[in-house]
Amino acid sequence: MFGDQISHRNNLANNNTDLLYDDMFQFNNCLEQLPTLDMPESEGITILIVDDEEGLRSLLEVSLQRSGFNVITACDGRSALELFATYSIDMVLLDVIMPDIDGFAVCAEIRKQSDTPIVMLTALNRPDDIVHGFDLGADDYIPKPFTFREVEVRIQSILRRICWIQETPTFRVMSYGDIVLNDELHLVLVRGQEIDLTPIEYQLLYRMMCTPDQPIGKEELFHAVWGYDQSGGTNLVEVAIRRLREKIEMNPSKPNYLITVRGAGYKFDTTHAQTAISIDLPPYASIATAASYVTA
Repeated sequence: MFGDQISHRNNLANNNTDLLYDDMFQFNNCLEQLPTLDMPESEGITILIVDDEEGLRSLLEVSLQRSGFNVITACDGRSALELFATYSIDMVLLDVIMPDIDGFAVCAEIRKQSDTPIVMLTALNRPDDIVHGFDLGADDYIPKPFTFREVEVRIQSILRRICWIQETPTFRVMSYGDIVLNDELHLVLVRGQEIDLTPIEYQLLYRMMCTPDQPIGKEELFHAVWGYDQSGGTNLVEVAIRRLREKIEMNPSKPNYLITVRGAGYKFDTTHAQTAISIDLPPYASIATAASYVTA
């Protein structure tokens, strides 16, 4: 009856949300039809689901548990922040429209203390709303209504990103001017100071530093970094580049490194870099060792 489609109806005019199911009979029927998502990377991963709709929250919880994830749920933003501070959370599925503290505010608060991946669940499909979520530090978004297959694709993509960062086989240090990226330690230094990057921002910077001075198209960057194809993905690349500029550029409005190439995309420009070093480090090299390599 329901297939794997999650129906979601929002009354945005009065900010009320209809219940997903009219009675428990329908709810139980839908639970029986839930697919088991094929995600072998799920072992040991804890996901926090934040949504004020009990039906949607329960469906996501059961489906993800069947796939091997540890799941914690919250029905509002305040509870979500308390749970995030209490437990070790690996990923957050976060609804936007919630009473009291909305998803945007929760996302911003989490970003103040952690780079844990955040996927926004939103019925607000206007480009400005989506861009606002990414401006606050969200890693991805899923527009409502959505299917469990869409959830699977996004979670798999994020897990691949995390695994790629943690298990990359080379131990490379790249240094251009006052930017140092140590891929063995997943460390980025800008003008001698370590900066915090989300997994998206880290991979975006790594991808561009690997091919310095070569333009990369927005579509190519989206596919390489986000791990899937989607219409409108280039907008997300633009937002991520803007956030990255704010973290590494002296003057984000006049960047020296992350340069827009009209009609071609972006490039990591080394024109202003007085030093340019790209080396392989042995495993378990210390920060001090990395520093000695790039300052020698």
